Amino acid sequence: MTQPTEYVWADDRVRVNGIELHYVRTGHGPPLVLIHGWPEFWRTWRRIIPALAARHDVIAYDLRGFGLSEKPPGEALESYTLEHHIADLAGLLDALDLHDVGLVSHDSGANVAQGYARLNPARLSGLFFFDCPYPGIGERWADARVIRESWYQYFNQLPWTAQWLASDRAHCRRYIHWCLDHWSHAPGAFDDDLEAWVDNFMLPGNLQGSFNWYRAMQPWRERLIREGAPSLPRIKVPTRVRWGASDPVLLPEFADRLGDYFEDPDVALVENAGHFVAFERPAFASAEILEFFAALAPTRAVGTDEPRP
Repeated sequence: MTQPTEYVWADDRVRVNGIELHYVRTGHGPPLVLIHGWPEFWRTWRRIIPALAARHDVIAYDLRGFGLSEKPPGEALESYTLEHHIADLAGLLDALDLHDVGLVSHDSGANVAQGYARLNPARLSGLFFFDCPYPGIGERWADARVIRESWYQYFNQLPWTAQWLASDRAHCRRYIHWCLDHWSHAPGAFDDDLEAWVDNFMLPGNLQGSFNWYRAMQPWRERLIREGAPSLPRIKVPTRVRWGASDPVLLPEFADRLGDYFEDPDVALVENAGHFVAFERPAFASAEILEFFAALAPTRAVGTDEPRP
């Protein structure tokens, strides 16, 4: 699996919470940690990393079970709970000695960011979400339009799916390509990166490791459908949400309850974008992230930060 030739960034591994996490790191300045969703890994951020790294210390890591991070044994679902993912993030920030951290997340990664923010708000400078699943979606996970589009979540939980897809690169390519293409606003958005995505998911254990996210999170979804949106204290960390107006998986109208779960969130839909805003519209996404975090630290002069070790 190769990085784009125009960008070569330092990558490393760190042992946290009993497993080894892989991350890519570049740039200097206030730290930004990027948390991907599915079907993704660190590379989903590659189009925005250069712009962010001009002002920030950027760390894009692979969630457990994904990319080059460690994958606990396939049937050990207790090792893939949201609590473990949150503990992984906490361990990563501790290991890299990061403070006043900005979290940028997407899709399933947004669950990790929210969980961490509820436990450790003082360590964060801000939260930036793209297409953000959150408890306020509640019973709407059972909306017929969602069920029609989210069949893959149930497919990913079948006991034979990972083995079958991994048995033939063409199977894997067809499935991953369908997800990337169908969920994007414009077909072909990922064509230049498709083989890198297939390389990633053909690595031993990567399909099952990523599918375990859905297996471990299914009880949470079922509880939301059964009981509806829970009442929780609002997250008080400054928050911005940008949601693809053409996202067929996380419907844009689901953003309507964000104010019930975040204190005064800045929410807007993004035209000409589907599920993968940062990849589909990288210039827009980079500008939005940079502007948001710059506004949170108005007294910090660009270029005055001490280089990281």
